Amino acid sequence: MAETDTHTQTDTQTETEAIRRFAYPVSLELGGRRALVVGDLAVAHGKAEALAGAGAEVTVVAEGPAAALDRLERDGRMTVRRRRFAPGDLDGMFLCVAASPDPELRAAIHREARARQVLVNVMDDPEHCDFAAPAVVRRGDLVIAVSTGGRSPALASRLREQLEQRYGPEWEALLDLLAEVRAQTIASLPDVDERIRRWRAALRLDEVEALLRDHRRDEARQRLLDRLSSADGADTGEGGQ
Repeated sequence: MAETDTHTQTDTQTETEAIRRFAYPVSLELGGRRALVVGDLAVAHGKAEALAGAGAEVTVVAEGPAAALDRLERDGRMTVRRRRFAPGDLDGMFLCVAASPDPELRAAIHREARARQVLVNVMDDPEHCDFAAPAVVRRGDLVIAVSTGGRSPALASRLREQLEQRYGPEWEALLDLLAEVRAQTIASLPDVDERIRRWRAALRLDEVEALLRDHRRDEARQRLLDRLSSADGADTGEGGQ
């Protein structure tokens, strides 16, 4: 009996690994590329605004919600067509996000998108998705994404809420500071391996976060510079105290 159970468990694990979806996470550059949003639910969930915010040229095809479509038209960044989906809507698109309660329409959108080599995500229908849209926390250029491979959007949403509490608005300033220090020191640390080693030794996130919360940015910056200039990443001089 024990041997049979072991084989069953192994077989199940192998099958799960074989069908794992969306296993390669990427961040897409959408600037200047055309994106299509289809369906009332996709509109209600803010997909058009998210794509426009990423720089895409967005077209919305939906019959509602009326208030949301009114708002999108006033936004001025996207084209709104108040009607049902037609296959030609996908012509020239790079990406499509769609939603529909009709399984036949969902399959048709996926089929027509694939025929045009358009990346497509049909909400709540992993079988008809080329990619999964993760739950995202944004702090400026810092993006923290959570994905469950489409298996539990509720879990991804809950984890995002926890991450939003942990990584507050000060993390945007923290990233800006690190980018500034990196730009200032990169020429003096031309060896990549050595640069990585020094950053690992010098970067103390809890300390930087606390200093920024106390509006002591200059001190945080100087401490980083002092440690990066030290071969072992240790504090040097008054700036590192």
